[in-house]
Amino acid sequence: MTGLPAPVRGVSARVVDNKGGCGGHYAYVVADFEPPGPAGTEILNLAPEDRLPAEFLAAVREGIELGLDGVEAAVQITDGGVYWPDARDIGYRTAGAEAARGALVAAGLRPEEEADALRWASWPGRRRRWPGWNPRAAELAEQVLESRRRSEAGTF
Repeated sequence: MTGLPAPVRGVSARVVDNKGGCGGHYAYVVADFEPPGPAGTEILNLAPEDRLPAEFLAAVREGIELGLDGVEAAVQITDGGVYWPDARDIGYRTAGAEAARGALVAAGLRPEEEADALRWASWPGRRRRWPGWNPRAAELAEQVLESRRRSEAGTF
Protein backbone atom coordinates (compact mmCIF):
# COMPACT_ATOMS: atom_id res chain seq x y z
CA MET A 1 0.00 0.00 0.00
CA THR A 2 1.01 3.59 -0.62
CA GLY A 3 1.63 5.83 2.34
CA LEU A 4 1.04 9.55 2.54
CA PRO A 5 4.40 11.05 1.50
CA ALA A 6 4.24 14.35 3.40
CA PRO A 7 2.30 15.87 6.29
CA VAL A 8 -0.80 17.89 5.47
CA ARG A 9 -2.04 19.80 8.48
CA GLY A 10 -5.17 21.81 9.04
CA VAL A 11 -7.40 20.04 6.53
CA SER A 12 -11.04 20.84 7.19
CA ALA A 13 -14.40 19.95 5.76
CA ARG A 14 -17.62 21.76 6.60
CA VAL A 15 -20.74 20.13 5.21
CA VAL A 16 -23.62 22.60 5.14
CA ASP A 17 -26.60 21.29 3.23
CA ASN A 18 -29.95 22.99 3.81
CA LYS A 19 -28.92 24.02 7.33
CA GLY A 20 -31.94 24.58 9.51
CA GLY A 21 -34.31 23.24 6.86
CA CYS A 22 -36.04 19.92 6.72
CA GLY A 23 -33.59 17.08 6.24
CA GLY A 24 -30.48 19.26 6.22
CA HIS A 25 -26.98 18.06 7.06
CA TYR A 26 -24.28 19.85 9.00
CA ALA A 27 -20.86 18.56 10.02
CA TYR A 28 -17.47 20.12 10.62
CA VAL A 29 -14.20 18.22 10.95
CA VAL A 30 -10.57 19.40 11.12
CA ALA A 31 -7.71 16.91 10.88
CA ASP A 32 -3.96 16.63 10.43
CA PHE A 33 -2.72 13.93 8.05
CA GLU A 34 0.81 12.59 8.39
CA PRO A 35 2.87 9.76 6.89
CA PRO A 36 1.89 6.43 8.45
CA GLY A 37 3.73 4.74 11.27
CA PRO A 38 4.63 1.04 11.32
CA ALA A 39 1.04 0.10 12.22
CA GLY A 40 -0.33 1.57 8.98
CA THR A 41 -3.40 3.78 9.04
CA GLU A 42 -4.24 5.15 12.46
CA ILE A 43 -7.01 7.62 13.27
CA LEU A 44 -6.82 9.40 16.61
CA ASN A 45 -9.47 11.78 17.91
CA LEU A 46 -8.14 14.79 19.84
CA ALA A 47 -11.26 16.96 19.43
CA PRO A 48 -13.19 17.75 22.61
CA GLU A 49 -16.48 15.91 22.83
CA ASP A 50 -18.50 19.13 22.93
CA ARG A 51 -16.99 19.99 19.51
CA LEU A 52 -17.19 16.49 17.98
CA PRO A 53 -19.63 14.23 19.82
CA ALA A 54 -18.60 10.60 20.28
CA GLU A 55 -21.71 9.36 18.50
CA PHE A 56 -20.36 10.75 15.19
CA LEU A 57 -16.78 9.45 15.50
CA ALA A 58 -17.52 6.16 13.75
CA ALA A 59 -18.98 8.05 10.76
CA VAL A 60 -15.96 10.40 10.61
CA ARG A 61 -13.55 7.44 10.74
CA GLU A 62 -15.50 5.61 8.05
CA GLY A 63 -15.44 8.70 5.85
CA ILE A 64 -11.69 9.20 6.34
CA GLU A 65 -10.96 5.58 5.46
CA LEU A 66 -13.19 5.86 2.39
CA GLY A 67 -11.53 9.11 1.29
CA LEU A 68 -8.00 7.75 1.76
CA ASP A 69 -8.88 5.01 -0.74
CA GLY A 70 -6.25 2.58 0.47
CA VAL A 71 -3.52 5.17 1.12
CA GLU A 72 -2.08 4.75 4.59
CA ALA A 73 -1.81 7.76 6.90
CA ALA A 74 -1.67 8.76 10.53
CA VAL A 75 -4.67 11.02 11.11
CA GLN A 76 -5.33 13.25 14.08
CA ILE A 77 -8.81 14.72 14.29
CA THR A 78 -8.13 18.06 15.98
CA ASP A 79 -11.48 19.86 15.96
CA GLY A 80 -15.06 19.62 14.89
CA GLY A 81 -18.39 21.27 15.11
CA VAL A 82 -21.96 20.23 15.61
CA TYR A 83 -25.30 21.83 14.88
CA TRP A 84 -27.72 19.49 16.60
CA PRO A 85 -30.83 20.10 14.46
CA ASP A 86 -28.92 18.97 11.34
CA ALA A 87 -26.24 16.66 12.79
CA ARG A 88 -26.38 13.27 11.04
CA ASP A 89 -23.96 10.44 10.37
CA ILE A 90 -24.05 11.06 6.62
CA GLY A 91 -22.81 14.63 7.07
CA TYR A 92 -19.87 13.48 9.22
CA ARG A 93 -19.07 10.63 6.83
CA THR A 94 -19.03 13.12 3.95
CA ALA A 95 -16.86 15.56 5.91
CA GLY A 96 -14.35 12.82 6.76
CA ALA A 97 -14.17 11.60 3.17
CA GLU A 98 -13.74 15.09 1.71
CA ALA A 99 -11.04 15.96 4.26
CA ALA A 100 -9.13 12.78 3.40
CA ARG A 101 -9.41 13.35 -0.35
CA GLY A 102 -8.26 16.93 0.18
CA ALA A 103 -5.21 15.64 2.03
CA LEU A 104 -4.39 13.36 -0.92
CA VAL A 105 -4.64 16.28 -3.35
CA ALA A 106 -2.48 18.47 -1.08
CA ALA A 107 0.13 15.70 -0.76
CA GLY A 108 0.30 15.27 -4.54
CA LEU A 109 -1.26 11.80 -4.66
CA ARG A 110 -4.30 13.02 -6.56
CA PRO A 111 -4.42 15.47 -9.47
CA GLU A 112 -4.96 19.15 -8.64
CA GLU A 113 -8.10 19.12 -10.82
CA GLU A 114 -9.77 16.79 -8.31
CA ALA A 115 -9.87 19.71 -5.86
CA ASP A 116 -12.65 21.23 -7.97
CA ALA A 117 -14.90 18.31 -7.04
CA LEU A 118 -14.31 18.79 -3.31
CA ARG A 119 -17.12 21.14 -2.45
CA TRP A 120 -16.75 21.11 1.33
CA ALA A 121 -13.00 20.65 1.92
CA SER A 122 -10.27 23.20 2.50
CA TRP A 123 -6.57 22.95 3.30
CA PRO A 124 -3.62 25.32 3.54
CA GLY A 125 -2.46 26.26 0.05
CA ARG A 126 -5.66 25.22 -1.70
CA ARG A 127 -6.17 27.31 -4.77
CA ARG A 128 -9.78 28.25 -5.24
CA ARG A 129 -11.46 29.82 -8.18
CA TRP A 130 -13.50 32.94 -7.57
CA PRO A 131 -16.55 32.34 -5.36
CA GLY A 132 -19.32 30.70 -7.28
CA TRP A 133 -17.00 29.42 -10.00
CA ASN A 134 -18.62 26.60 -11.88
CA PRO A 135 -16.61 24.64 -14.47
CA ARG A 136 -19.73 23.87 -16.53
CA ALA A 137 -20.79 27.54 -16.57
CA ALA A 138 -17.28 28.55 -17.67
CA GLU A 139 -17.45 26.00 -20.51
CA LEU A 140 -20.85 27.28 -21.63
CA ALA A 141 -19.65 30.90 -21.52
CA GLU A 142 -16.72 29.96 -23.77
CA GLN A 143 -19.11 28.28 -26.23
CA VAL A 144 -21.27 31.42 -26.33
CA LEU A 145 -18.24 33.62 -26.97
CA GLU A 146 -17.01 31.31 -29.73
CA SER A 147 -20.45 31.35 -31.34
CA ARG A 148 -20.46 35.17 -31.28
CA ARG A 149 -16.98 35.29 -32.82
CA ARG A 150 -18.10 33.02 -35.67
CA SER A 151 -21.26 35.02 -36.32
CA GLU A 152 -19.29 38.28 -36.44
CA ALA A 153 -16.86 36.75 -38.92
CA GLY A 154 -19.71 35.68 -41.19
CA THR A 155 -19.00 31.97 -40.85
CA PHE A 156 -22.11 31.12 -38.94
